[in-house]
Amino acid sequence: MKNLVMLLIISGCFVYFSCSEKESERFRLLTDPTWVTDSLLANGVNAGGAGGLLTKFVGDAKFEKDGTGSFGKYIGTWMFNVDETELVIKSDSLPVTLIADIKELTANSLKLTTVLPNLQDLQNPYNIRMTFKAK
Repeated sequence: MKNLVMLLIISGCFVYFSCSEKESERFRLLTDPTWVTDSLLANGVNAGGAGGLLTKFVGDAKFEKDGTGSFGKYIGTWMFNVDETELVIKSDSLPVTLIADIKELTANSLKLTTVLPNLQDLQNPYNIRMTFKAK
């Protein structure tokens, strides 16, 4: 009987620790630093300047471990897709959910690409490239 109880305790501990969520390397690379915008391009042109399409993304971006974050002037939530190759960013202030491909994620560099609809010309969306450096 003691062996059965001990086996159940050990099994329970094993299940608990193996099922508890562990932080991946990409998760730590994204959430540890505060990121600062390096370049914000729409169709290859600077879109981070005054009046630009991405002006509100200028500044710091912080991806918190709890899935919340700040992205320039936006506040919202973020999450990885299943294989951590895309970021999904939602904010009540953004007209659409931003789904960005992670082109590079290192301790010092974050590079994202995405496509946003062009409301003036639906046939020609904006090709967005955002780069950030660790602060």
